[in-house]
Amino acid sequence: MGKAFFVTGTDTEIGKTYVSGLLVKKLKEYGMNPAYFKAAMSGNDRREDGTLIPGDALHVKEASGVEQSLEAMCPYVYETAVSPHLASRLEGHPVQMDRVLKELDATLEAYDHVVMEGSGGILCPLCFDEAEFGVEDVIQARQLPCVVVADAGLGTINHVGLTIFYMQQKGIAVKGVLMNHYSPGNVMQEDNIKMCEHITGVPVVACVQDGDTDIALTKEQLEALFA
Repeated sequence: MGKAFFVTGTDTEIGKTYVSGLLVKKLKEYGMNPAYFKAAMSGNDRREDGTLIPGDALHVKEASGVEQSLEAMCPYVYETAVSPHLASRLEGHPVQMDRVLKELDATLEAYDHVVMEGSGGILCPLCFDEAEFGVEDVIQARQLPCVVVADAGLGTINHVGLTIFYMQQKGIAVKGVLMNHYSPGNVMQEDNIKMCEHITGVPVVACVQDGDTDIALTKEQLEALFA
């Protein structure tokens, strides 16, 4: 059985998919037999035949070069760009926890290291009408360690602090913060990093600049995220 860690963010559109692609690529470069998994994706385009393209999965596949099929990366794909619980209310095909866990387990059987990306932030609901559960319930069902993707800019101290404090209160292990949209030498951003670490006690393990095609993590640092 392989290992997994969960990628959440301080908000939607914060760069979780972009950073996840870099993480999977790095794992592949280190020969760690990686895969990507996301329970539910919203806001996807359609092919000419009408089928939905799992856009986040496609980005990670193209960025990382993994051979994993798009279908194996995500069991629930929606067109409407809203939370999965609302998308399924509008489109049908609600997220079922049993199926998510079954397909995650199958991915863990087939690969050594799995990067699981969440939908939206840590409080994002995955299903509400047929059953009531969200991102944090999937994390806790498999006791997954987590990393938090955040914007390096203004406001991130509050966003990072609130996200991590909530996760810690729920007993979720937060292994590190990944700062996106980072500009080296920016005084405010450098201070944000120090303050986030000081306030939360969680290290900023890597910073990602716009357009980066690599992430500065050693094999040992990556392995620590799965522990």
